[in-house]
Amino acid sequence: MRIFHITAESFEELAALPHELPPTGFIWVGSARRQFETQVGALQTCLQHWTGAGLVDLHISDLLNPQLPSHFDDTSWYDLLVFRRLAAGVGSKEAQPEDEPYTLASAHKALSSIDTSPVGFAVFDRVLITVHPADCLVREYFAQRLAQHAKESDIRGSARLPASPAELMLRMVNNMVDSYLELRRLLTRHFGTLQAELLAARNRFHDWQVILTSREALHLLEDTCEDQRSAIQEWIDALEEWPLEGHGEARRERDLLRVRSRDVLEHIERVLSHVRRLEQSAEAAVQMHYSALGQRTNDIMRTLTVLTAIFLPLNLITGIFGMNFEWIPLLHQQGGFFIAVGLMATVGLGLGLFFWRKRYLGTQPRR
Repeated sequence: MRIFHITAESFEELAALPHELPPTGFIWVGSARRQFETQVGALQTCLQHWTGAGLVDLHISDLLNPQLPSHFDDTSWYDLLVFRRLAAGVGSKEAQPEDEPYTLASAHKALSSIDTSPVGFAVFDRVLITVHPADCLVREYFAQRLAQHAKESDIRGSARLPASPAELMLRMVNNMVDSYLELRRLLTRHFGTLQAELLAARNRFHDWQVILTSREALHLLEDTCEDQRSAIQEWIDALEEWPLEGHGEARRERDLLRVRSRDVLEHIERVLSHVRRLEQSAEAAVQMHYSALGQRTNDIMRTLTVLTAIFLPLNLITGIFGMNFEWIPLLHQQGGFFIAVGLMATVGLGLGLFFWRKRYLGTQPRR
């Protein structure tokens, strides 16, 4: 568990939970899920002393649940947001290095390593509690980033530190949404490989389990994005119901929160649109695969039909000369055999040339 004190001009990490809230700024308590479970009692005691009320037991269960979907809930003294991240797990990079060609096996491993673990936020007036997965880098990233902003503020005199727990929460949520960019590259390469395999002219595609797994992964991503959108929309609705502040700085801060919230919602909409485009491209690739397969089947059947049409008159000629009659033209002549063979060759070549001119033989030229 890491504790930070954030003001408009400074950012510092505290060794332990303070007995009293600082006179200015707010406290950010970032913890892994297991650490939060073991230290929730001490944290509840501090919250009771700081704000007069702690976390609701049901919300504590929500923060500890690694399978909970994205959702928003509020009380009279704090707001709770559970937001599932979309990120490429460690296994995706190990399964497919950047300098190696993409294969179906590596694509399957990379797709199965997509991480959608939830991150919980409890937003008080002057306290922010975040509960992260054990391998989540969001807390460390923002701890380093805010420390850098504080140093820049000391040098340049312009601070870019969050002014409230709600603003810091929105920054972290926006960062988790933007981390989808790395996952988008992974998904694009994955479905590009699937389309290439499906539309390969000389290969037979048999790994349909990868197609099913990919479609299930896209459905999961779509459901996750829709839950994210619903949670942020509920947060925006709750933000509109906050009591109006008469102070000009408070109004400005409220407007900035609205702008950041709508920006996060817009980013989620973009992610959702990209996931749906991938679903459409996957469906189109499967349909094109079956269309190409049907076209190849038609080409084979057309070739076999033309060959049958060519040999049909030849079979007729051989059938006539095979009839059990005593007197048949050319049957008792010395050159009759060669005349019949020449006639059959002429008929066959003539029909072959006719069907070739009609483009019934061979592949159709590409235009």
